[in-house]
Amino acid sequence: MDKRSLEHLAGRFRESETRTEILRVELAAAIRQAAADDVPQKDICEATGYTRQQVRRIVKAEAERDSAPVAPAGHNEGTV
Repeated sequence: MDKRSLEHLAGRFRESETRTEILRVELAAAIRQAAADDVPQKDICEATGYTRQQVRRIVKAEAERDSAPVAPAGHNEGTV
């Protein structure tokens, strides 16, 4: 294997990681939407291959983000 081939393969791998992250975010949004639409958790698990705990974490993470306090505008926490 030469350097150019290795670079090409590494580049393809990085592109794959990016696509995977995009799909992970899209799937998480779909899971949250399914939960909001009252799709039974069992059905979500069967469709995605995720465990019930994984589904709960995904749904809970969105709820926690929505209820997190927001810093006042112009406030930069941690600056001196």
